Amino acid sequence: MENQETKFGFTQFAETWNGRLAMLGFAIGLATEFLTGQGILSQLGLM
Repeated sequence: MENQETKFGFTQFAETWNGRLAMLGFAIGLATEFLTGQGILSQLGLM
């Protein structure tokens, strides 16, 4: 049987995708803040 690495938990695969999605979310947050002129907390109505 082949040695297959699991895709769940703290694996290299999961951590790579976690980093990629975090960078994407940060870039979208900055772009949204730039386009609206409001911070994230202001957009959510928390400030």
